Amino acid sequence: MKALVSVYFSHPDRILEDYSKLLDSIDFEKIIDKKNETLLKVNISWDRYYPGCSTAPWQLEGVIKKLQKSGFSKIISAHNGTVVVDPEEGRKQNKHNLVEDKYKIPYVVVDSGKTRWVKFTPKSKLIVLDKIFPDGIYIPEIFLGKNIIHLPTMKTHVFTGMTGAMKNAFGGLLNRNRHWTHSSIHETLVDLLMIQKEIHSGILAVMDGTFAGEGPGPRATRVHSKNIILASSDQVAIDSVAAKLMGFDPLKIPKIRLAHELGLGIGDPNQIEFKGENVSKINWNFSRKENTFASWGQKLIYWGPLKPFEKLLLRSKISPWAFWASNIYHNSYWFRFIGTKRVKKAMKTGWGQLFMKYK
Repeated sequence: MKALVSVYFSHPDRILEDYSKLLDSIDFEKIIDKKNETLLKVNISWDRYYPGCSTAPWQLEGVIKKLQKSGFSKIISAHNGTVVVDPEEGRKQNKHNLVEDKYKIPYVVVDSGKTRWVKFTPKSKLIVLDKIFPDGIYIPEIFLGKNIIHLPTMKTHVFTGMTGAMKNAFGGLLNRNRHWTHSSIHETLVDLLMIQKEIHSGILAVMDGTFAGEGPGPRATRVHSKNIILASSDQVAIDSVAAKLMGFDPLKIPKIRLAHELGLGIGDPNQIEFKGENVSKINWNFSRKENTFASWGQKLIYWGPLKPFEKLLLRSKISPWAFWASNIYHNSYWFRFIGTKRVKKAMKTGWGQLFMKYK
């Protein structure tokens, strides 16, 4: 059995047209039914604009424009916040609001308190989620029975090695206590993939690598213009291709290996068929072993000597200290003294110029 991943190299002058071709190349209308509502799961990893960190505006626009042209009339843009990210501010800083307003797409912030969450009992045997949340797993009711299109970007990640389609579900399906799962993050993502297959009428992933992030992601990365976009109905396969492009062995990344072994998708690069460009020989030689001061501290809690104090530090009344410390580090120090320079450099590229045209 083989999985299909479509890959195109693009350019700022034709990116919307290329997204249209990308979706056509995988026969997307056979994957998601236009009669059903379709959720666009936007990725916001920071409530500041940082290239490659969150869903690109042209990524969101390219998918919306193609869906509407193809007769999809029930489209909802789904956002989520985190304990360190304001989704409303992130939506504005990343210019998602401009795209949604242009195409008259309603949006929802699933963990804002305005959406209903329901208890869900999966039919599949889970690995860890039922143990982490013994009182029950709750998911947004709005996700049930709908198509979902994940809109991740290509970047490395301090906890999962690389982030992609599988990680994109993390923000939508779990509430703001999702950080409780970080010490078992790979198993959690596999559990969420099982849940997705039970609740969605169709699943598609459309990944943007026009800007790609290397280093201690999702936020503090080095920005590269890679001019690439990918799509697949197999979240494991598209993450495998992204991982291999970055220079990693996909089957050595636990979330991909576990999902592959459980038959939830294809993680073995040798079992993946390409449409568009065959990128199996490309290696960007990205680094994924770096840490920021913030991620170093988190790893001490999740997998290091501070593990016995994890519940006290991150699941008690004193846990806001960790969220405060992360924001101080990333927003007040890192972005000001390091990130701003990288953003300015990226804005001089074709993709940076395209971002600034969204007004």
